[in-house]
Amino acid sequence: MRFRATVQNVLTFYRLIQTVEKLQKKCIVKFSEPAMHIICNHEEGGVQVWSKIRVDALFTDYRILSHSNNEITLNLPTEALSTALRSASAEHTGANEVVMKLAKKNNVPVLSFEIFGTTHMGRRVKVAHDVRIEVMKPTDTAMLTEPRCPEPDVQIMLPPLSKMRVVVERMRYLSDVIAVRANTSGCLQLSASTEAVKADITWNNCSHPRMTADGASQANAGADELEDEERERPDPKQLFSVLVHTRSLLKFLNAHVVSKTTIACICQGHCLILFVYIGDSADVGGVLTFYIPSVLDD
Repeated sequence: MRFRATVQNVLTFYRLIQTVEKLQKKCIVKFSEPAMHIICNHEEGGVQVWSKIRVDALFTDYRILSHSNNEITLNLPTEALSTALRSASAEHTGANEVVMKLAKKNNVPVLSFEIFGTTHMGRRVKVAHDVRIEVMKPTDTAMLTEPRCPEPDVQIMLPPLSKMRVVVERMRYLSDVIAVRANTSGCLQLSASTEAVKADITWNNCSHPRMTADGASQANAGADELEDEERERPDPKQLFSVLVHTRSLLKFLNAHVVSKTTIACICQGHCLILFVYIGDSADVGGVLTFYIPSVLDD
């Protein structure tokens, strides 16, 4: 089993791990020839993240070899990985090359980061960070399954997550639960209430992309398929809703550090699915998919 890569886009990698670090203390990272997957599936509030990032969006000189279809799956602490990447991305280190590789230190498997930089005096320096890992067995990896959800009732483009985060931060003082509502005429609404107070925040003129189950665009859908969609389209003013824990929504909104485009899918009464796209819309490098379960309405 061998793995080595040069981290070309250190800041994006750091922001990805910074996002999942807020969810749980450990995450699963799966390396394969075409992509890297980051999985968080044991968060206390039920939030899950399943991501797929193209290798060329983050790495160069990428080499992987294993007896498991050239796939290597690691279980590792998010804080330690975040610390290593924060060091590599810090401007004061003067890092001009970051090499990530599998290694053993004192017979303990680690994901090693070698950071090569230059001091203000022009001297070349090397800093190393070792993240202790658990290499998962192929049988355990095969048991990893993404949540199964019904077809969404509505899909809508979200406003900037940083602005939504400010709103939800204020609403959390009202309620532990927030209703997320949307319709097909471009209306997105967040609602929180107590016995005495109710707050509704509404965004209008949000766009409605067509999507597949894996978050891909359906821009090339056939004419017959589009006609079927038109026939099945609900009343444009009908709001579909899902109740979620406020803390779960805030954990998702930590993705504002990496998000440029985010699409929400509401499966009414079941869950909220959120696709956070990485990179420019013309060349998407990957997607973080968040699953937030619904709170049962008593």
